[in-house]
Amino acid sequence: MGYRAKIALAGAALAALGVSAGVPAAVAQEKKPITWWYETAAPENQEALQKILVEPFNAAHPDESLSIDFRGAELDKQLRIAMLSGSGPDVVYTAGPSYVASMAQAGQLLPLDDYAAKLGWNERILPVFLELGKYNGKLYALPKTYETLGLFYNKTLFEKNGWQPPKTIAELETLADAMKAKGLVPFAAGNADWRPTNEHYVSIVLNSIAGPDNVYKALNGEIPWTAEPFVKAIDTLNDWWQKGYFGPNYFSLTGEQAFAQVATGQAGMAPTGTWNFQNVPRYFPQNNAEPGFVGFPSAEGVPYPIYALGIGSTFSIANSSQNPDGAAAVIDTVFSDKFYGEMNTVWQGEWNTPLKDLSGVKMGEGVIPLYGETMKNLAASVSDGQYGYTTWTFLPPATDTYLVSGMEEVWLGKITTAQFLEKLDATFKEEKAAGKVPAIPKR
Repeated sequence: MGYRAKIALAGAALAALGVSAGVPAAVAQEKKPITWWYETAAPENQEALQKILVEPFNAAHPDESLSIDFRGAELDKQLRIAMLSGSGPDVVYTAGPSYVASMAQAGQLLPLDDYAAKLGWNERILPVFLELGKYNGKLYALPKTYETLGLFYNKTLFEKNGWQPPKTIAELETLADAMKAKGLVPFAAGNADWRPTNEHYVSIVLNSIAGPDNVYKALNGEIPWTAEPFVKAIDTLNDWWQKGYFGPNYFSLTGEQAFAQVATGQAGMAPTGTWNFQNVPRYFPQNNAEPGFVGFPSAEGVPYPIYALGIGSTFSIANSSQNPDGAAAVIDTVFSDKFYGEMNTVWQGEWNTPLKDLSGVKMGEGVIPLYGETMKNLAASVSDGQYGYTTWTFLPPATDTYLVSGMEEVWLGKITTAQFLEKLDATFKEEKAAGKVPAIPKR
């Protein structure tokens, strides 16, 4: 049989099998793409996602092709525009539940209830976080990670100076004054790369000074945001700013640069979130310093510690997705014991997915013991109901956006606390009436 005849026969056989001649059977059918836009990530973290998620997923799903596009600080803006036109990614990665509510209301997200039942998410994920992802009774989002705010500090520096981690606001202010007297910045902080850093500190004082019970009442419309406990909280935060607790370079330092100052001993404390655990191994070992983390001090009458509950980002599926099953499979992989263990071994603080049971999770030796201890404390606080509410998780979008800019105006003397809270309250009432307030778990 001649060469051409052999090729023709082989082609006929392949055609009978539904495969094009000259194309391997495994790749004859075009793979279905799954797109996911991600925020900023350091090169080593991008590599971790590729090796721990993308490559294993694509190997286990030969008909699918997952790709992650790192969009940086412009992700939120680009995502909003794309979702309006129906051209967004399959896996929708938002900055929190307040964004989910507005997208769900606009019909841009696919309800996940069927996937939750089919893939076992209802049994695998802590119930409070399932509730946070609902809008009008339907599930639209799952949290990538849950986080909290507290106080990082340099244990080595504290021991050298005979300082103890503060538990009350009075102790905190006394310690901050002592640090200033030594030429240290009391609060390592900076918003050069992320202006919403401002609301980290607002969330802290709302919960640790006004108290989570009052925040809960305000979120449910039982008391206004102009109530006296909130005036006291914002006044106190402004006092800290005016006293110089945040240092002279807040607007020119990135969050990571500011956090590094705690490790070097230039700053004493960092009131920030657990996402900064990812920066601990980058800075503390090389400076021969030991990190510490505690709950943020509480005002009189507020229990200590209060861990403000936050969801830094969420997973949803676009209603316009051409491959929703593939997107659901990606999310399902993220909520597996294997992924939790592998990712938290190399990237702590950003992937604390709210799994009910961590007994099956295996993590490597690279995990910082302090991180594991903190996550256990946080989980216990959530179980005991001793938690507060972060603004980026529980405020509707326009209210949250104003809070970020309005707090700066207070610090810079452009408006008063009263004016700030009046506009915050008015914006919140409008959004609440429009049904844009995220679900608020009962205390």
